[in-house]
Amino acid sequence: MTAVDDRRVHEAFENLEVPEGFKAELIRGEIVMMAGPDKVHNRIVQSVQDQIPAHRWERLQTQDVAFPSESSEPQPDLVVMEIGADDSPGRLVPAPAVTMLVEVVSRTSVHRDYVEKRSVYAAGGVPVYLIIDPFQAKCLVLSEPVGSGTAADYQSERTRKFGDPVPLPIVDVTLDTSTFGTLPPLTAAP
Repeated sequence: MTAVDDRRVHEAFENLEVPEGFKAELIRGEIVMMAGPDKVHNRIVQSVQDQIPAHRWERLQTQDVAFPSESSEPQPDLVVMEIGADDSPGRLVPAPAVTMLVEVVSRTSVHRDYVEKRSVYAAGGVPVYLIIDPFQAKCLVLSEPVGSGTAADYQSERTRKFGDPVPLPIVDVTLDTSTFGTLPPLTAAP
């Protein structure tokens, strides 16, 4: 994408009127709109947020994160950063201020969460990326980002099933996943 195209996409994204009940994200120059989450999704996000200590970590839901080198402004389900890491006003948190991003997989976000956002978040240097999949009843903890662009990835990958404790590096929390709700399995899973 050229610089002119990139500016036009960002301008269109900034001025986009998103219908009530939907959310929009910018992922590698593509505007993606999706329906709002269901209750299982929201309860999982709330549980994770409640388990991360508020005295040390800022925990923001539906907060846009800026990845300028990736032409991306995703809206993760939960953004975790140290208190004071970004006190600026506005809708965007700069990726370097973020310690952990959390995505709860939905029926329409499987590829985006497991593939596209994985490389965007790694390219942006986000130290920890937690994918919670209620269709497979598992958590995937990714850490140690390396690389750039679509080749970026995480060097460390740990999978735990719901009900097992999930240690989160850097955040220094072990998640209790025993109350995470599940959804019927999807036909094709990563």
